[in-house]
Amino acid sequence: MEMSYQQQKISLIVSFLIVPLVLLLTFTYYPAMRLIYLSFTSWDGLTPVKTWIGFRNYKDIMGNHEVFYIFLHNVAYFVGGIVQNVIAFFFAVLLNSKLKGRNAFRTILFLPYIMNGVAVAFMFGYVFDTNTGSLNYFLHLLGIDPISWLGKPGLVNVSLASISAWKFMGFNMVVYLGALQSLPEDLFEAAKMDGARRLQVLRYITLPGMRKIIELNLFLTVIGALEVFDLPFVLTKGGPLAASKTYVQQTVETAFQYNNFGLASAMSVMLMIVVIVVVTAQRRIVGGKEE
Repeated sequence: MEMSYQQQKISLIVSFLIVPLVLLLTFTYYPAMRLIYLSFTSWDGLTPVKTWIGFRNYKDIMGNHEVFYIFLHNVAYFVGGIVQNVIAFFFAVLLNSKLKGRNAFRTILFLPYIMNGVAVAFMFGYVFDTNTGSLNYFLHLLGIDPISWLGKPGLVNVSLASISAWKFMGFNMVVYLGALQSLPEDLFEAAKMDGARRLQVLRYITLPGMRKIIELNLFLTVIGALEVFDLPFVLTKGGPLAASKTYVQQTVETAFQYNNFGLASAMSVMLMIVVIVVVTAQRRIVGGKEE
């Protein structure tokens, strides 16, 4: 029996969609639902027995002030991310001009982003080393005593956040650069003919035209700050005195060090809720401005 054109069209669409849908269900929605289920249980991750305990894990999280204190450690990464975006925007504007060798500079600035996070952590471990680190060596040449960059509770998160900013700045720069190159050239030519200064062009043409991209990068910065794990895990193990421990690191330790997968699942769900709230707020703000 021959299929009609409409049936063939539907079959083709279904055949193209079935594989990504199966992958999406298998690797996204099913694990998420499984995670939510485990968050209501007490499970050590070893035995097949999972005891249903309701909202007890969530009550433990809400009643544990240490969890909220650990969340404050992520603030340093958020502030570092804001600085990172400002620097990335500056380089994007600079490299969007007819600068000699700009392609080489673009490549150099983007390279840290494609480097493995663990490799970056080990590399900066030598840079920030108190005794043999290159940073303290230059301070010694200036007559300044060596600083324990990763050993002081008040300084460790700033040091780690600076590494994160160095790594991801190239990505933000490329995004900003793409947005700059998509802006209509006619607007800049008209502004130039009207005698507008560079700061005026930046304020009234460039920034408004890139608003959505700036919001996107800031949104990614917030999400990245909430999900930091590799740098403190490799460089400090959360020390000194748990001063650099992040929320994700605490979640991983709860699961694999203390074998409390139920509580760790609840912590993951809480993080997922925070991310969803941020996404919703960002979309409503953007939608409100567009309306």
